Amino acid sequence: MEKLYTADEVDVCVIGAGHAGCEAALAAARMGLKTILFALNLDSIAMMPCNPHIGGSSKGHLVREIDALGGEMGKNIDKTYLQIKMLNTGKGPAVYSLRAQADKSKYHTEMKKVLENTENLLIRQGEIVDILTEDGKVTGVVSESNALYKCKAAIICSGTYLQARCLYGDTIIESGPNGLRRSEKLSDCLKRLGIKLFRYKTGTPARVDAKTVDISKMKAQPGDEKVIPFSFEDIDKNIEKPQYDCYLTYTNEKTHEIIRANLDRSPLYSGVIEGTGPRYCPSIEDKVVRFADKTQHQIFVEPEGEDTNEMYIQGMSSSLPEDVQIAMYRTIPGLENVKFTRTAYAIEYDCIDANQLKLTLEFKNIHGLFSAGQFNGTSGYEEAAAQGIISGINAAAYIKGREPLVLDRSEAYIGVLIDDIITKESREPYRMMTSRAEYRLLLRQDNADLRLTEYGYKYGLISQERYDKFIAKKEAIEKEIKRVSKINFGPTDEVNNLLKSLGSSPLSTGINMGDIIKRPEITYDMLAPIDKERPELSDEVREQVNIQIKYEGYIARQMKQVESFKKLEAKKIPEELDYDEVMGLRIEARQKFKLVKPVNIGQASRISGVSPADVNMLLVYMNGYKQ
Repeated sequence: MEKLYTADEVDVCVIGAGHAGCEAALAAARMGLKTILFALNLDSIAMMPCNPHIGGSSKGHLVREIDALGGEMGKNIDKTYLQIKMLNTGKGPAVYSLRAQADKSKYHTEMKKVLENTENLLIRQGEIVDILTEDGKVTGVVSESNALYKCKAAIICSGTYLQARCLYGDTIIESGPNGLRRSEKLSDCLKRLGIKLFRYKTGTPARVDAKTVDISKMKAQPGDEKVIPFSFEDIDKNIEKPQYDCYLTYTNEKTHEIIRANLDRSPLYSGVIEGTGPRYCPSIEDKVVRFADKTQHQIFVEPEGEDTNEMYIQGMSSSLPEDVQIAMYRTIPGLENVKFTRTAYAIEYDCIDANQLKLTLEFKNIHGLFSAGQFNGTSGYEEAAAQGIISGINAAAYIKGREPLVLDRSEAYIGVLIDDIITKESREPYRMMTSRAEYRLLLRQDNADLRLTEYGYKYGLISQERYDKFIAKKEAIEKEIKRVSKINFGPTDEVNNLLKSLGSSPLSTGINMGDIIKRPEITYDMLAPIDKERPELSDEVREQVNIQIKYEGYIARQMKQVESFKKLEAKKIPEELDYDEVMGLRIEARQKFKLVKPVNIGQASRISGVSPADVNMLLVYMNGYKQ
């Protein structure tokens, strides 16, 4: 190695400025630590190389949780959305999820502006090629220009850039997404540090010129009339603006015939692609093969920004050759004369098995080295940002000697996400889904602030002003629920006429107001005409009052389940425990325990390949264990 020169001395170095890196750097800097954020290209900060949207099913929960902790993603999309929509409103509130189509250029610009104007934070263009350690602790990072940045903690947020290559047909380009340079040398450094790497793959559809799209042959998909912000600090009226439509169309048998006839030209099927792709976001050729009985697949045509004609073709991710892509796109109604601005491609990259991390997102064998985002084997901007803010908080806590922040599965979708990737064996990019959360009735997107704002305040990411407003909201909800519980209605004409007008059965005897709200067809707001003493309350307070009263029984039942869960989480496993001494463990369980090093019995029970009998053997051993 050539002689190094010391360029700077900081507390935290963040490697990579995608959605994980931005949240990590902001969290560390806002906690008062001198932080530097490295990007291969400053023009790629917070870039959306795939679908330019934030949120969606379960992912909207993550964005709201990031905001409740004091993160930036929710605020940024509220400033830069093209369309906002609440999904799954035909189901219960546990699965309601906000989704926003983003102006990708403005999203980048606004995030870069926030980073540039954050105290304690410097952004820097350049490739990090080495991470230095001493006695098992991070001491600095080295850039390609032989500049040494001394630090006490480093966070790897390299996304899809490590040894990346983009593929479509016979075309293989050694680059990161969107033709940007890739990271060439960091992978070798990580291997030298004993970090196990493997290859994952993801992909993106073509972008097309809006002038060549016939939207008259597609079904318009408008946003919601009433805008609900992602950030709890934003007010709907303050972020309202004209929204852009997205459009729905479909593939057909002609599309599928072209794909099937050219599968031998796809690197996905010819063996050229080595990485494992995401099960829940497959390429169009993968969908046609796996779901051969389907005669059509949904395709959404979405704008990429106010100042561009480029449109994103959601559902048409592909690694087929360019000529095949053009031919199959032109079989779709509305795209018969379409012209590409960017060709679809698959991208392969190095990432890690997250079993190498603690629940804090720190590497088990390297103190002060943290990791977040797609490098941890996840997919999606929201999953990346969620890990980013946790890694930033915990890197700062590590330096300050404070207790780290570990959210459990009963507290947040973020807790489910991190516990899953670290505990459960996965050999494909991990995607958040509502079905992964056992306690999803408690982990709703509407109450993320009630669950997590205390943590954000504790770690210094929530201002006093915001915290005071949060406390006022919390008290208003509790006060109103208490008031409602004391109100009784009799079978008067006024009450029964209102109930009949709402399609609800009239009263024959006295009833508590809360019991009326529990009727499926009734909401708290509907009873305002007969609730004479009702105070003036904000929309979000009224929403919480309605949900907490209406689902009181279900919530109480889930809280009991959480109590049982907490008992298992409370049974801590000593870090130095020797699993070879635990009699009766199967070989597979012994190996998995050594690999994951679970911190408690609850985590041990969730490890893939571990049976209830193995957990019982561990419990028996721990009962007689002396530290």
